[in-house]
Amino acid sequence: MTNLNAIKIENACMADLTAMVRLLNVLFTIEQDFQPDETLQIAGLRMIIENPDKAMIKVARNQEDQVIGMVSAQLIISTSQGALSAWIEDMVVNEEHRAQGVGRQLLKAVLEWAKEKGATRAQLLVDLDNMAAMGYYTHLGWQSSRMGMRRLLLK
Repeated sequence: MTNLNAIKIENACMADLTAMVRLLNVLFTIEQDFQPDETLQIAGLRMIIENPDKAMIKVARNQEDQVIGMVSAQLIISTSQGALSAWIEDMVVNEEHRAQGVGRQLLKAVLEWAKEKGATRAQLLVDLDNMAAMGYYTHLGWQSSRMGMRRLLLK
């Protein structure tokens, strides 16, 4: 059982890359649209860490200072809001620490960062086959949208 009082939520740093790649491997084996690729994940994580005015990764650390969860946010301009919006990604907690409040703390921290930056809305994608994640976000008050995502790979 995770002792939530012992969990620290902090900004990720370069020293956390290996632990975050491990977490992304867990996430990307759940999500059908993505495949783990350590080189690509490190490049993306570095870009986020190096641009703290536009993007943020929050990590959860246990009593042993090990990274046990993460979530990222990136700011975009929303014409519908007339303000910044936060795009939430990479929400993952080690399996043994799930359903104990760690994810809620991570989301709270990254959403506070987004609000401080001027974001008026947050949005995220959920794999439609991941019923646990869909239920989790509904439980936390996230609303489904009539918008559907489409993608086009440019490379």
